[in-house]
Amino acid sequence: MNRFRPTSSARRKALRIAFGIAFAFTSGLWSVSVLRAQTTVALPSVEVVGQRDKPADLERGSESASRLGLSLRETPASIEVLDQTLLRQRGLRTVTEAAQGVVGVLAGDFPAEPAAFSMRGFANSQINTLYNGIKIGPPNMTSRVMDSGNLDRIEFLKGPASLMSGEGAIAGAVNLVTRMPQSGPILNEARLSGGSFDTVRAGLGSGGSTGLTGLDYRVDLGVSRSGGFIDDSASRNWHFSAALDQRLSAALRLWGAVERKADRAATYWGTPLVSRASAGADASNGLVDGSFVSNFNGTDLGPVTLDKRTLRTNYNVLDSRTRADETWLRSGIEWRASDAVTARGQIYRYAADREWFNNEVTAFNATTGLIDRERFFVAHDQKLVGLKSELQWDTTFVGLSNRLVVALEWSDLDFVRPGAANFPGDSVSVVNPERGYYGLLTTRAQTSKIRNTAIALENRLRIDADLALIAGLRHESIALDRGSSNADGTPRPGFPFSKTFRPTTGRLGLTWRVLPGLTAYGQYATAADAATGDLFLLSGQQPLELSRARSFEVGLKADFWSGLGHSTFALYDIERRNVYAAQGGRALNLAGTLASRGAEWAVSLRPATAWQLWANLAYTRARYSGYEFDGGSFSGNTPPNVPKLIANAGVGYRLAAAWPLEVGASVRHVGDRFHSDANTVRLLGYTVVDAQATLEPLPSTRLTLRVRNLTDRAYAAWGDPFYPDQILLGAPRSVELALSVVF
Repeated sequence: MNRFRPTSSARRKALRIAFGIAFAFTSGLWSVSVLRAQTTVALPSVEVVGQRDKPADLERGSESASRLGLSLRETPASIEVLDQTLLRQRGLRTVTEAAQGVVGVLAGDFPAEPAAFSMRGFANSQINTLYNGIKIGPPNMTSRVMDSGNLDRIEFLKGPASLMSGEGAIAGAVNLVTRMPQSGPILNEARLSGGSFDTVRAGLGSGGSTGLTGLDYRVDLGVSRSGGFIDDSASRNWHFSAALDQRLSAALRLWGAVERKADRAATYWGTPLVSRASAGADASNGLVDGSFVSNFNGTDLGPVTLDKRTLRTNYNVLDSRTRADETWLRSGIEWRASDAVTARGQIYRYAADREWFNNEVTAFNATTGLIDRERFFVAHDQKLVGLKSELQWDTTFVGLSNRLVVALEWSDLDFVRPGAANFPGDSVSVVNPERGYYGLLTTRAQTSKIRNTAIALENRLRIDADLALIAGLRHESIALDRGSSNADGTPRPGFPFSKTFRPTTGRLGLTWRVLPGLTAYGQYATAADAATGDLFLLSGQQPLELSRARSFEVGLKADFWSGLGHSTFALYDIERRNVYAAQGGRALNLAGTLASRGAEWAVSLRPATAWQLWANLAYTRARYSGYEFDGGSFSGNTPPNVPKLIANAGVGYRLAAAWPLEVGASVRHVGDRFHSDANTVRLLGYTVVDAQATLEPLPSTRLTLRVRNLTDRAYAAWGDPFYPDQILLGAPRSVELALSVVF
């Protein structure tokens, strides 16, 4: 297969055309806005559906994108922020649902690594998940399903982001920001919803200023449960968060926060691929395509499908369980020492107890016609303590305005991972399987201790009122100690061992206000991560090296129609080198280089007071090169869960009625994807439509009816490359009635 090289004149021409169209569109709309401003009066602010539903509100900031306090417009990178208002308006109940509407992002909740993301050609541990700006570990091991009710916002930073969050972040970072205190009158909130699959969500929140001078508070409690659209896949979530903010003076602020989160589930691990010949008249259409040799039992399935009789079947054992308990303690200080100097710092402690006790593999056996199953157990006992500190200095350099931030970060992590030493298995029928029980469990222990120290510098130099140079550099020391023992307690071969990594990463960017409302930017950024997988699972026999990545990005950010519209456009080129892959069930292979190039565009409009429109489009082309191994080559192949095309669009309209009534709809299209590096099985593209209507019978009271997957489209949502014998399905049509009150 051909290695990925951008030599096709047709592709180059297509990219030039796409850039030209976006530039002309954005510039044209800006020009219209100028003419409009000269000849008309700006429309007044009217409370309409989606008024604040702006996926690219360019004047807001993002903690995950820069320490310099820059707005999205001023940051030379692609950032998208979904705040709590937008999350509720669109009915985005979880972080995974929220990610699905972001430009170019695909998300999945495979139980082995829930809330996994794919963007810009990379997935899982190449995207850091942060909690209030703090990384707790590789997201494919530490992420959990999270309800959005307690979150203030979710920030998506695209492109290499090691400058902000350290090792990992080849494709970017996702920052989950908890709701915090705000000054002002006390506001209380309540929400309750119920719908299909016995789903219930409820939440209470309160925040504002107390009777004590300068003391503000925020407290939230959210609970949810669902029976799941797959048989016996019930789940429960519980999330409590509280914070105090004390302003001792105009220059000094102290704050503290605590969170407790728990989730429980009887999980669904996917629907098995089966031979089309075996399924016969029960073969499904429009879900998967291709041929497959089972990774688990080695039998050749030939052309594959999903059996229509199994689309709601759970092959997990009856005594299965997946659970997690998490606790956060955070405290910080902000001190403005002078007009030029500001110091910020926080200390934190995080603890997590996670457990998986399931039948995880469900593989069709083409010889016996049965489903072969295999059990697995693993638990996590994780403890993390750390501190983050920043010193900001506003000054002048050669007569130009300059802001410098120096950051120092330190953390100490202990991770104990008891895991299965034996893997019980059996075989069951494809239809109506006898689910049985886990059986004998024998465990062995693995340990990881990571001490991380990092120093980072960020600087913005204003060359003039329209042009700014933004640069950053980060150096970190990651000291890893790993241990692993057999069931009898004796060390396994190659353990214990120690290794220290010292990556240096950074970003160099430029922003230019071409015209009022139109900003162009460019950046070069680098990132680093463990070449052979996440740090929690490294083996002494593996190459203990770092994978390096670099990225070039250029883009445009525009306002038009007197601020009633926003548009962003980006072109990027990312290359990750020294890549190792354990995907598709193969032994670890040197995968060489993974290169990804693409274009992203988004727009949000209010063409009239009653209307809100938004849309986004992302094109991605990702390819391996130098991916050679004994017996074959994957060079030229696309990594799993990377569609070439993702598109979203939505509309909202406020009807003229006695009671304020808002109606809206959204559509999402995801193109074909592959389920493993081998690229032999394709998850076929799909289009899903959602609709909603919201009534406000009383001020500050909203009653919303939502229908998700309006056409009841069956589709393959995600394929975990470590479990290539099975596919995760998307949810069928569902209905929800939600009530929210502010008082």
